[in-house]
Amino acid sequence: MTTYKLLLLPGDGIGPEVMAEVQRLIGWINGQGLARFETETGLVGGASYDADKTAVSDATMALAQASDAVLFGAVGGPKWDSVPYDARPEAGLLRLRKDLGLFANLRPAICYPALADSSSLRREIVEGLDIMIVRELTGGVYFGEPKTITDLGNGQKRAIDTQVYDTYEIERIARVAFDLARKRRNKLTSMEKRNVMKTGVLWHEVVNQVHQREYKDVTLEHQLADSGAMQLVRNPKQFDVIVTDNLFGDLLSDIAAMLTGSLGMLPSASLGEVNAKTRARKSLYEPVHGSAPDIAGRGVANPIAMIASFAMALRNSLDLGELADTIEQAVAMVLAKGLRPGDIMSEGATAVSTGRMGEAIIAELQALYR
Repeated sequence: MTTYKLLLLPGDGIGPEVMAEVQRLIGWINGQGLARFETETGLVGGASYDADKTAVSDATMALAQASDAVLFGAVGGPKWDSVPYDARPEAGLLRLRKDLGLFANLRPAICYPALADSSSLRREIVEGLDIMIVRELTGGVYFGEPKTITDLGNGQKRAIDTQVYDTYEIERIARVAFDLARKRRNKLTSMEKRNVMKTGVLWHEVVNQVHQREYKDVTLEHQLADSGAMQLVRNPKQFDVIVTDNLFGDLLSDIAAMLTGSLGMLPSASLGEVNAKTRARKSLYEPVHGSAPDIAGRGVANPIAMIASFAMALRNSLDLGELADTIEQAVAMVLAKGLRPGDIMSEGATAVSTGRMGEAIIAELQALYR
């Protein structure tokens, strides 16, 4: 049996709490002989800054480079608001993405039947929702240069962030999205702002070229990103796969999260290029919810997005798709029985702690594998 090496980076806030439930799940899987994992744990974000004044150390980066997949909790919080910009907790995540070459961010938005009433939209709008947002992750305004704040004198300052995209960056994220669409409902929607942004003009042009050269069998649609945001809350089930740039992907995926009931339900995968020889790829998996410092340490965080991110790692990086399917089935069964962490609590449901939710998911797995 292959032994897979996982690097666990719990981070800050509720990150350690939700990661603990994945560690519990990994221990159960190892004990059952369903797969074999070796894990190492490292520091990132504020926890890393407190230890050595960096958002992520070179030693931790070396562990990430050597792993089969990285599982990431969350970073940030008010405690580190005044640290130097380059050492802010979020810089650790940006370095991981950049140094590992994680250019493709996959953010599924799935509404479990038991949670259709937890969405901010009506049940009929979200019930059965299953969309995938593909976000370009290593280009655009978050990484473009120059990125400066200049003192102009007389009490005035000028801030500059630069939006930059090259053809190859758009081509490779488009291919990821088209390939996913082929495995789903064969429909891709590309979103940008070509009406006001030159990068949007190039994005539109390059996606069309890739479509014509390589993916004519896939239905391609285009929408301006602001219109797409409106359509996500008006009629989200019209979409299957959405591909967009770094900034708009950040915004649109958070909108999609609320369609499912809570940010605590949304996992994500960040993937690099496939190695031509080994067929392996660098990867990082994380929940979308962030560090939620207001509830950290209270044992009420929702671990489902972290557990679902682990399931995405099993499917996308470790060739353990059947195990991933079973974990997701166990989550659905727990929700169907009315167990709820606080962020998705509803009338008639039973409130449970972070640990109790993790235990309940493992209990359903035990029943499924009996």
